[in-house]
Amino acid sequence: MSLTLDTYRLLGRSGLRVSPLALGAATFGTESGWGAEQDEARKLFDLYVERGGNFIDTANTYSNGSSERMLGEFTRDNRESLVLATKYTTLRRSGDPNSAGSHRKSLFTSVEASLRQLNTDYIDLLYLHVWDFTTPVEEILRGMDDLVRQGKILYVAICNAPAWQISRMQTIADLRGWSPLVALQIEYNLIERSGERDLIPMARELGLGVLPYSPLAGGVLTGKYSRDDLTATNVASGDGTRKSFNLALGTLTERNLAIADVVKEVATELGFTPAQVGLAWTLRNPSVTAPIIGARTPAQLEDNLGALEVDFTAAQLARLDEASAMELGFPHDMLASDHIRKVTAGDLKIETRR
Repeated sequence: MSLTLDTYRLLGRSGLRVSPLALGAATFGTESGWGAEQDEARKLFDLYVERGGNFIDTANTYSNGSSERMLGEFTRDNRESLVLATKYTTLRRSGDPNSAGSHRKSLFTSVEASLRQLNTDYIDLLYLHVWDFTTPVEEILRGMDDLVRQGKILYVAICNAPAWQISRMQTIADLRGWSPLVALQIEYNLIERSGERDLIPMARELGLGVLPYSPLAGGVLTGKYSRDDLTATNVASGDGTRKSFNLALGTLTERNLAIADVVKEVATELGFTPAQVGLAWTLRNPSVTAPIIGARTPAQLEDNLGALEVDFTAAQLARLDEASAMELGFPHDMLASDHIRKVTAGDLKIETRR
């Protein structure tokens, strides 16, 4: 069924209504060597909002703070109607150990800085950006809850953390009556499906809406790369381009290009672009609330929004799933086997809804 940006969804176990595609503002600013200048970023923002979009994702250090500052300007006249999400934990000042991390000082000073840059009195959704393996979870949760009670943030969420730590945090929050996590941001796409092992099932059980970033795998699923791009000799190392970045991350592989080939085949059959098919595949997962799209030009954003109209046949979905299939590993594969199902249920017919 076709969607629109104003076909709003509830975020996790909250009552917050958000669009089914979030606008990623990591492309707002060029300080990192890529992205959109202010005038172009404004066009992206206006196009998204005019279509009914209300969910915008940024972080305190995107483009050295330019992303938040631009949004502070762009949202001057319609702040209340938008859901602004930002993040903390990444290093804000070189040489200052307390300007990064998940601890209380980093949390409070980062939020105050984000409030100034975003030109707002409150942040709708605050993420812990990157797990630091150092700060006690009680310190994180209590700090977040204090900020919620002060009205400086409305909801709390998490990115890039182990599933067992997230589930532990949610349990402690519930036990102590602190603000629960309502969203989980992870990398998730046809190439990177490892979130299906534990993170996505955990989010479904504990009431976290899943927000996939890099839903097009750094552009690999758009079909822009070929086998000629598999060797690092084709591009200067560290030249700041997306290609060199993907090569450094290991995203450009024979396996991943083979998946992109299937995406192109399905896109041709449906009359859509590969980018639209790749995004639509993440959208169809019932645990996913809103993939985060990061366009640099209005044309790219227009193309991405077309994913809302894609509808697959069962056969096409099966081909995409087969091309990108991965082993879940122990104990998941064992527990899903016919033998285990038989010894736990016998001949009983038990309907499962998960």
